[in-house]
Amino acid sequence: MAILNKDDSLVEPHLDKARHIKYWTRCLKTFLPHQYTGNDSNRMYLAYFIISALDLLGALKTVPSEQERQDHINWVYRCQHPNGGFRMWPGTDFGELSNESNAPYDPANIPGTYFALATLLIYGDDLSRVQRKDCLKWLQRMQRPDGSFGETLVKGQIEGGSDSRLGFCAAGIRHILRGRTLGPITIDGETIGDIDLDGFVKCVQMSESFDGGIADEPFHEPQAGYTFCSLGALALIGRLNRPDSHDSGSPRAPVDPLRVLDWLVWRQTELTDPDAELDTEFNTTEAAPDHQHAEGKHITKGAMSPDGLPAKQSPEKTVGGSIFDLLVDGAGMNGRTNKVADTCYAFWAGASLHILKAPSLCDQSAIRRYLLGKTQHGVLGGFGKFPGDLPDLYHSYLGLAALSLAGSDELKPLDGGMCLSKEARERLPAIWRSWQVEVD
Repeated sequence: MAILNKDDSLVEPHLDKARHIKYWTRCLKTFLPHQYTGNDSNRMYLAYFIISALDLLGALKTVPSEQERQDHINWVYRCQHPNGGFRMWPGTDFGELSNESNAPYDPANIPGTYFALATLLIYGDDLSRVQRKDCLKWLQRMQRPDGSFGETLVKGQIEGGSDSRLGFCAAGIRHILRGRTLGPITIDGETIGDIDLDGFVKCVQMSESFDGGIADEPFHEPQAGYTFCSLGALALIGRLNRPDSHDSGSPRAPVDPLRVLDWLVWRQTELTDPDAELDTEFNTTEAAPDHQHAEGKHITKGAMSPDGLPAKQSPEKTVGGSIFDLLVDGAGMNGRTNKVADTCYAFWAGASLHILKAPSLCDQSAIRRYLLGKTQHGVLGGFGKFPGDLPDLYHSYLGLAALSLAGSDELKPLDGGMCLSKEARERLPAIWRSWQVEVD
């Protein structure tokens, strides 16, 4: 419970913009910490975090040079797969040695494709080099008969998960490459069908919980990340059921949007004790309470990394704290019932409220205080998962995204539905007109 009353005159902590720019500059131009070695094959999403963060900070045209920006765009296209979609990195491309026997080791990737297209949009690319026809044909093949989407296509078999994270990425790919056009479209004289929208809506409906949240699959516990991905995907395909929606005759979800709003409102919490119930980001298996989450790994508290340094910074060793650390608990967002606040859920839950056009239902100033006074790192820049944690790319980017949605005037406005700047998304209509697809 916060010690300060709403009317107390303590100045709200500020975004140390220079430190954040320096943090993201290091991420872009130097080696990432060794904990990211295992993410070498996921470079596309790391690139997306870095580029989009610099864009939100207004530094994308100053940190990388014009030549570097063009090199980055060319690198993204280097990851384009000849059969449609994008790879997560170019390391699986066999080039001239590609053949049927090694093709299973070099598939296009649904999340990688969305991150690639989003990164190109952020850079202001016109997408003229995107193999649009092949990508949309590949996207159709990535949908299962039950309406869900997989991650990769290997020997004609859809591989990977089936939850709404992949559905969101698929909906984002469709939105970027088709606009708002429904049904078949013609590209280069060939007719390309649409994905099964009704089937995907049914998948979301089946994953809705009695208490309002949305889970990864039926009968699982709802979680804010899956809720965002479901709502975001529905909005991108024009099937989101908001409280003020009118019956269009097509299946929509969620079935009860008011109950979803109620569940989202209850995600705001002052509970920040990392030793209380921990939450996880999209993990199907929870770690025990005596474990902490750091750089994508679960590490026992007090454990040491191979170089002898603490694997996770302890809250009592936090550097650069402010009077807010002593006086205000803040009110961040958690991902599930009875969990502690976590930087990333300030975005997942907060953006969900924005998608439903109800951001005022949570305390935006309390979210800003939590992010800026608790999880912003005062020395390195960036944001940690919990107060006292070292920054990482995932939480540092989503911290900025959440802060923008919460009304920070030091960042570019964010489009919560696509998790990139509004400026980047507003480039889409001109691209759609060049393709002669439906804009409105």
